[in-house]
Amino acid sequence: MDDLEILSFALGPAQANAYLLGDRQSGRAVVIDPAWDGAFLLETAAARGWRVGQIWLTHAHFDHLGGAAALADGARQPVPVALHPADHPLWQMHGGAAPFGYTDFDPGPEPTVDLFDGMELRLGPALFTAIHAPGHTPGHMLFYCQALASLFCGDLIFAGSVGRTDLPGGNGEQLMASIQRHVLSLPDETRLLPGHGPETTVGRERASNPFLRD
Repeated sequence: MDDLEILSFALGPAQANAYLLGDRQSGRAVVIDPAWDGAFLLETAAARGWRVGQIWLTHAHFDHLGGAAALADGARQPVPVALHPADHPLWQMHGGAAPFGYTDFDPGPEPTVDLFDGMELRLGPALFTAIHAPGHTPGHMLFYCQALASLFCGDLIFAGSVGRTDLPGGNGEQLMASIQRHVLSLPDETRLLPGHGPETTVGRERASNPFLRD
């Protein structure tokens, strides 16, 4: 997996993490959660000789897809957007942007790839498993690559914290159950690449995250 590069950028008003993944051999790239500044993400990919061919959304909150419109507009070819169907209503509400003052928010291309639990996604030789992990939103997804020992975990869990559940569709019991089932079941050395803040590991969160203590 030496040919797969992962770049992380904290973008937009909420400093959400956008992940640009590129396969050096094929030149293909994927953006996980194009939080904001889609043109910047495209330029960064182009500077490395990559072509962004897909967008994978962990969930449909506006701060995680604010760059999708500009990314799609600047791409040379259509860029399919993948989202779990349970989050389509949230996407249709422009990711809940209006209550935060973004009344003219553009959510970008309508998602056309329906993610489901256990779905396999590929970027070059790397295989990713999509995992349905509700709680923060009804259709929240994780993207796990066993070969890279990495989990893109969106807003499910953070370094020293967990996702909020006070927004529409949030559910605290579901969130904690998703963390127990899909995060804490992984090896301690697994990298956690969250939707906000620094990356961490399963072992670190198991040992020190105050929200996971009995």
